[in-house]
Order: sequence, then structure tokens, then C-alpha cells
Amino acid sequence: MNRKLHILAVTLLSAVTTLAQGQEIKTIFNDSQRPTGYGAITNQFTMIKGQYANMVGAYGGVYLNNRFLLGFGGSGVTNNIPVPVEFSTDPTRNLSYMYGQFGLVTEYVFASDKAFHVAFNMFAGPGFTVQYQRYGYKDFNFPDKSYRDENWFLVAEPGVQLEVNLFKWMRFSPGVSYRAAFGSKAAGMSDSDLSNISYNATLKFGRF
Repeated sequence: MNRKLHILAVTLLSAVTTLAQGQEIKTIFNDSQRPTGYGAITNQFTMIKGQYANMVGAYGGVYLNNRFLLGFGGSGVTNNIPVPVEFSTDPTRNLSYMYGQFGLVTEYVFASDKAFHVAFNMFAGPGFTVQYQRYGYKDFNFPDKSYRDENWFLVAEPGVQLEVNLFKWMRFSPGVSYRAAFGSKAAGMSDSDLSNISYNATLKFGRF
């Protein structure tokens, strides 16, 4: 009797082992691919309050399964956006609007191994504006470094890029996005003034 039970147990164990070897367990993340990462520098061309705004930024994070980036980034306006006199906190001075944003960045890449492919991205986080007195690069002694009318709000910016694999470690990604602001209370700077389409040129460096 014991011999029959032993033979039955061995037979069942062999059957289960054979079945398990013939089936591949599906998972969200591929265990055979270790997480990598990359960083990016980007330049955006957009409009804020009806005026041209040039935004320089950077972001980076962990790249999972050759498809999904989870990271952090930020950007800010580099050019002069004059504050109209009727909204200025100090009409005796020529004040400018400063704009910046920082927060969570995600990207999902389709066919990452192809020379040309598409990536969808999303930025979400806080944004801010202040009024400040802008000086030229030759003015080293700034008499006034104070900021006025500090304003915080939420920003969500979905976008899409066409990625070009220049090298295994470098990609060029021109794209377009839409910046949506929520909750701005600045003088003369409403949500609609801050929300607009952005065009960007991005370089990405890392292990893809």
C-alpha cells in the first residue's frame, strides 16, 4: 500500500512540474529586465498671458520594462514677461512675471527599440508666479531682490513626443503638450492666462 502511495505521489509531482514548465506566468513587469533610468533636458516654447514665454527644464527618473518612466522634474521661464501697470504691485518699477513648475513626470513609450517611435508623457505638480524686478546680465549689484504677489496653483500637462533614437544612450524628442493651470489668484494672471499649448525640443540621456 505504501509503495502504491509513493508511486502516486511521484507521478502527481512529475505531472505538476511538467505543467508548470510549460506555462509562462504573465506579469506587469518583466523580471528579466532590470529597471534602468534616464534624464532629459528640454526647452519649451509657449505663451503666458498672451506673450511669448521660453521655458527651460529638466527631468529624470526610473525606466521600467523599456516602456514606463516614473520621475521628477521642473521648468521655468527665462525671458521677460512684463507686468501691466494696472496689475503691478509697484507701478514705479518695471516688474516682470516669473513662472515655474515642478512635480511628478511620467512617460509611456511605444516600440522603444524602433528608430522612430511615440512617447506619451504627463506632468503634474505645483506651479507658481511672482512679480519681480528683472535686471540684465550686466547688472551684478541687484538693489531689490524681493518678490511680490506670490501665487501658487496646480498644473497638469499631458503631451506627446516623436522620439528618434540617435544613439543607444541618447534620444531626440520633439513634441507638443497642453499646460492647464488650476487655482491661480495672482493679480492679472488667471488660469486661462497661464494655460496654453507648448512646443518642446527634448534630449534624453541614459539607459533605455
